[in-house]
Amino acid sequence: MAHAARVLWPRGRALAWRLGCSPTLGFPAQSRAGFAGGAGGSGPAATARKGGPRLLGAAALALGGALGLYHTARWHLRAQDLSAERSAVQQQLNDSSVIISALKTYLVSGQPLEDIITYYPPMKAVNDQGKEVTEFCNKYWLMLDEKEAQRMYGGKEARTEEMKWRQWADDWLVHLISPNVYRTPAEALASFDYIVKEGNFGAVEGAMAKYMGAAAMYIISKRLKSRHHLRDDVREDLYEAANKWVAAVGKDRPFMGGQKPNLADLAVYGVLRVMEGLEAFDDMMRHTRIQPWYLRVEKAIAEAPQ
Repeated sequence: MAHAARVLWPRGRALAWRLGCSPTLGFPAQSRAGFAGGAGGSGPAATARKGGPRLLGAAALALGGALGLYHTARWHLRAQDLSAERSAVQQQLNDSSVIISALKTYLVSGQPLEDIITYYPPMKAVNDQGKEVTEFCNKYWLMLDEKEAQRMYGGKEARTEEMKWRQWADDWLVHLISPNVYRTPAEALASFDYIVKEGNFGAVEGAMAKYMGAAAMYIISKRLKSRHHLRDDVREDLYEAANKWVAAVGKDRPFMGGQKPNLADLAVYGVLRVMEGLEAFDDMMRHTRIQPWYLRVEKAIAEAPQ
């Protein structure tokens, strides 16, 4: 305690100045004598009478400093906990399907986003290549109560159908894009020519990105073709997938969501849209039945309230 008093006393003196007091720069002679009583000074009575108040003041300052340190440390630890919680929340928003499900749940139900994302807990798993990956429970499911679900879907079948085809877009359709876009060296160069033009690269950077990127993606596309067991002509898989989707939508409704696109419509549209302007996209439009549905979704998005 005496050590704390010596450390905190200058701060206490400064605090007294701020409060309008006038602490002396040193102890008066009588007080010095009082403190020295035990070493042959004025004796215990003088110490108790004159040194006592200052000892009490120093002790109070030491106690206040200790409490201040305690609350500072407590605040710091709490801030670290909150930061960790925020980091955990942000970590759960790194999957596009989880983000869509969480945002749609929020728009329909109005629940706090902090609560909603806890419905999609991450889980560690090992994929087919033996690598550890993070999966999310319920990632295609909207967390709604019965009334909200009934108002949005009209029935359980529509809700299950949306979830099924959203997962299909992630598990199958998206893996057809790179092998088709970079199918041949010429297509790979055309794809990167488009990327360079849209990206406003400089002359040197653009040339390097175009030729090196095209070569790299052409090789990678062949690996992806093998990994996902695609046919020799990967266009056949793309055409088959497009027609399969059109058949699932059917002839009696403009969208899988009925009169307006649902999340499955938007998921499939989003995957296919990345090919716009490229040979693979044009081939798909010519050789499948998907164009009318695709144009309807495009129009619905353009006319949606901003």
